Amino acid sequence: MALRVLWRRATINETELLQAALGLAPPWVVDQCSFSVESGRLDIHLDFPRGSTFPCPECATASKAYDTEDLTWRHLNFFQHQTFLHARTPRVACVRCGVHRIAVPWARPDSGFTLLFEAFVVQLVKVMPVLAVARLVGEHDTLLWRIVNHYVDSARSKADHSTVTQVGMDETAARRGHDYMALFVDMEERKVLFATPGKDSATVAAFAEDLKAHQGNPEAIKEVSIDMSVAFIKGVKAELPKASITFDKFHVIKLINEAVDEVRRLESKLHPELTGSRYIWLKNPDKLTANQKTTLDALNLPKGHLKTAKAYQFRLAFQDFYLQPPDQAKTYLDKWFFWATHSRIPPIIDVARTIRAHQDGILRWFTSQINNGILEGINSLVQAAKAKARGYRSNRNFASIIYLIAGKLDLSCQPT
Repeated sequence: MALRVLWRRATINETELLQAALGLAPPWVVDQCSFSVESGRLDIHLDFPRGSTFPCPECATASKAYDTEDLTWRHLNFFQHQTFLHARTPRVACVRCGVHRIAVPWARPDSGFTLLFEAFVVQLVKVMPVLAVARLVGEHDTLLWRIVNHYVDSARSKADHSTVTQVGMDETAARRGHDYMALFVDMEERKVLFATPGKDSATVAAFAEDLKAHQGNPEAIKEVSIDMSVAFIKGVKAELPKASITFDKFHVIKLINEAVDEVRRLESKLHPELTGSRYIWLKNPDKLTANQKTTLDALNLPKGHLKTAKAYQFRLAFQDFYLQPPDQAKTYLDKWFFWATHSRIPPIIDVARTIRAHQDGILRWFTSQINNGILEGINSLVQAAKAKARGYRSNRNFASIIYLIAGKLDLSCQPT
């Protein structure tokens, strides 16, 4: 009996329950609601008492309604049922600013969705393709892209890059073929600062302008990590004049790997035993499987028989370069260069000359200790997202996903 009395006292009607759930503050109230099982839809109608005042959207002066317009917003689902908010939305006649439509507290201006719905979409898009989210919430993906782009653009407009001093640059494939997106990453904060189509020197100029637009200073950039791209080198020298260039060590080693593989491919025409051995020569000894170690030992005998085996030794020796004390690195590199250029193996000679031409940036690693490993990790996340989505319709959409995944943006969904 006592429990029944407590239940009756705690019971509230449906409009009061919905008002509490929506977090409505005066003068807004839930006027009525209707639910249709057949259409799987809940409609909640909001209103305000006659004589209510609202802050002017321009100056916040309390003003009375001048007229109203009926508007509708898609809200979070009620269980599996679509939910919509309806309200006669007033325009106020401010004595200072004239007639303006007010900003409702549950949605941003000119959006057909509530803030909670948009926040839900943004969180889903971080881990799911937009098309999949669109199917889940029952909306066209074009509308969801508008939400994503709005919040990414809004968050980026408030981003502060004034403390950025170390930047990594790389490109990621945007589409099949030769369509690329250049990425610029804060090496200390490990986040994407800027993404733009292309991979030429103009992308660095665009980054410098974007940096200034976010309180950054191109002359404050002291260290830059890049590959040996002529375009990036040219762009850095022109747009980031105080920056010292470090050539990413993983890209340098990749060049040597490519040279070793070229030697293997050329030599396999005369030595069929090299067929299928590609990854043995590109792995470090401690990463080889037992079978691969056996194969490598067999191919290395008799010693010096295969040029590929010699090229492999040059690769291992160069990797040891990065283990040298800083004061001995230049001497070690000079010795390696002499050895490599007297190898009589054209691909090894060519890559040694490339390294010599870029040695200042290679040696800079011993001072800066930066590399593009952070960008490689970001690129992996971006390409995984692109694969799940089966591509993006535009570079703008692709850039928004990059910022969403790796930009560490403040994506608070507030009316703006």
